[in-house]
Amino acid sequence: MSHFKLPVISIGFNRFLVVLLTQFAFASALSAQLPALSLEQKTWLGTRIFDNECGGRFDCLTSWNEGEEFPSLGIGHFIWYAPGQRAPFEETFPALLDYLESQGATLPPWLQDSPQESPWLSRAHFYDEYDGERMRALREFLFATRGLQADFIVTRMADSWHDILAEDVGEQNLLADRLAAIAAAHPPDGVYALIDYTHFKGTGLNPDERYGGQGWGLMQVLQLLPPAPDLEDFVASAETVLRRRIANAPFERGEQRWLAGWLNRVQTYLPGTP
Repeated sequence: MSHFKLPVISIGFNRFLVVLLTQFAFASALSAQLPALSLEQKTWLGTRIFDNECGGRFDCLTSWNEGEEFPSLGIGHFIWYAPGQRAPFEETFPALLDYLESQGATLPPWLQDSPQESPWLSRAHFYDEYDGERMRALREFLFATRGLQADFIVTRMADSWHDILAEDVGEQNLLADRLAAIAAAHPPDGVYALIDYTHFKGTGLNPDERYGGQGWGLMQVLQLLPPAPDLEDFVASAETVLRRRIANAPFERGEQRWLAGWLNRVQTYLPGTP
């Protein structure tokens, strides 16, 4: 179910009603324009995302990247924080576990009775236990639920697109048109581009995900697109946003080392890319 951000300032009832109806109208229009995905297409999307995050490698289903403060798990490298940990990036692994359980998946025994917080307090601790029983069971579980993880990604992304449109009433027309144009481009490549980028770099709505006051999510990519954009425009806009993030990032994070991989990833959105 989509969640719409309603104004918190005091406004007259008529104005409130207009804003509310406008938000629902755009959400409905967008839903009508976005193509429905078959199970086969969702599986294809999940495989592409798994390839992007992990090169499709089984051992990469449980990873902790150098320079990051958290493990990345599953086909989409979902983030999982340790108890009391705070970071500017959205935690997604607990929500994935909830979704998998709701779809009938049985969690590994060690996860069933534990709080939904990462048991690993550092990257060194994580790799000390990499070949242990808990981690092996987790990788087997994540490999067996690849299809459900793809469905979780698709469902979550569709809701997030509605949130983008609800963020700024003044830009809804432009953003909805651009979003629909990319979604319809070279099916299913356009939907893949939108889903993968949103999963990869977020919606752009989180105020904590900013460097120098500038975000790097899907909303920022859409804002830079020309009228009637195609996938080539989307890739060019994404590259601009990612380069801007690198330029704005704190020097000590060393994010320049990731740029080449990020740019290679968005190139996969172009039609015919292996």
